[in-house]
Amino acid sequence: MPTFDEEIARHLKEAADSGELSRAEGYGKPLAEDPGWDSTPAALRMPMKILKDAGAAPPEVALFHERARLRAAYAATVEPDERRKMQGRLNELEQQLALRLELLRINPNI
Repeated sequence: MPTFDEEIARHLKEAADSGELSRAEGYGKPLAEDPGWDSTPAALRMPMKILKDAGAAPPEVALFHERARLRAAYAATVEPDERRKMQGRLNELEQQLALRLELLRINPNI
């Protein structure tokens, strides 16, 4: 029974022999450089690439979007009590985001 790698190699060889592979977009060209690749910890590069290619974002991105939305709402609010509530929520969100990023920095395999 062939291994998974051998099966992939067989399919690639068949695609190359039939000419299907050479018709693929970008065939024979270097991959486009991803600007975030070098700044991403090595252990997270492949999982992040898979998420990106699937059109999904890691949970931290949602936190960044929520923070931006909350900052904009805070800036637009003039009511002091409402601003205080938003500032508290913004502080909690920033702390959650900082802890999550620190956890990823310390242990990228999570």
